[in-house]
Amino acid sequence: MTDRSDRLIVGVVAETGAGETRVALVPAAAARLIASGMQVVVERGAGQASLIGDDQYLAAGAPVVDRAEAWRSKVVVKVAPPSEGEVAQLAAGSTLIGFLSPRSADNRIAALEAAGVTAFAMEAIPRISRAQTMDALSSQANVAGYKAVVLAASLCTRFFPMLTTAAGTVRPARLLVLGVGVAGLQALATAKRLGARATGYDVRPEVADQVRSVGAQWLDLGIAAEGEGGYARALDDAEREAQQKALETAIMGFDVVITTALVPGRAAPRLVTAAAARGMKPGSVIVDLAGESGGNCELTEPGETVRRDGVIIASPLNLPATMPEHASELYTKNVTSLLELLITDGALDPDFSDQIVAESCVARARPMAEAASEGAR
Repeated sequence: MTDRSDRLIVGVVAETGAGETRVALVPAAAARLIASGMQVVVERGAGQASLIGDDQYLAAGAPVVDRAEAWRSKVVVKVAPPSEGEVAQLAAGSTLIGFLSPRSADNRIAALEAAGVTAFAMEAIPRISRAQTMDALSSQANVAGYKAVVLAASLCTRFFPMLTTAAGTVRPARLLVLGVGVAGLQALATAKRLGARATGYDVRPEVADQVRSVGAQWLDLGIAAEGEGGYARALDDAEREAQQKALETAIMGFDVVITTALVPGRAAPRLVTAAAARGMKPGSVIVDLAGESGGNCELTEPGETVRRDGVIIASPLNLPATMPEHASELYTKNVTSLLELLITDGALDPDFSDQIVAESCVARARPMAEAASEGAR
């Protein structure tokens, strides 16, 4: 059994969800937390899928413990939302940090509160300047945007760059990104580096300059729908119809379409109609990054790669988990930045008057006296 001192103990647990390969804390970050006065314990094998061995955590000063002990830590950090069984392993009065899907219908928020656990959702971090180092949605979207282009290039039957040879010249592939957030911008930048003729589209016209800044062209359809928190708002019926008609025509002229459009708390907007997809040249590719929210393409089958009338439609889920080393490093920075905000003089002391703390806290354990009083009624 690990020696439990008065120091705050942070437990790093292994991910059990299908396909999840990331780890919430890499050894270098564990060493920094330990140097700052905290204790870090790591569940045996927690970093294995990220190619991080237990010996690396031990070298960083973090004891490797069994699953039950890691889950009994004062603070537990993880990546994916906990299962029902994992919630049951948390100690009353502990704190959980991770992606918790608070807007999903099957979230565990009520179960966490009932267990006396305070929980902070990484996806609920407000997108304000002061919280940029904690913005896990953006760090992981960067990974997804890069990998989406690599995937598209591997599926496409055409070269991305222009090739000039003695046998002739091959024109560069034309690539369109729908939804120019963090993932979209990274996709455009990566496609441009690979030599494609990249174009970006978004209903937020203010991002046009960002698209041009990475060397891509801007597709202007004359529809604007700026929302809050850096997201687009949902279009009304008339706007949606006008957008679909204009997009349907535009999409057919591209070799590759990558979709990234999301509206928080709602199903992903349908941007690529079946007619538009089928109207693309055979051998063309659609990579739909919105599959977990239903998809931006009408022909998308979340988690699958299908072929429809010669057009390949891929909807990979959890792309960041396909690059676990760097994705884990980036996520670790987000988690440790949040921890630094929650901890004062080596003790967990969240200031709920702070916007970041208040908005990211999705479950808050009630004081024991309050809970006992309610139970006695």
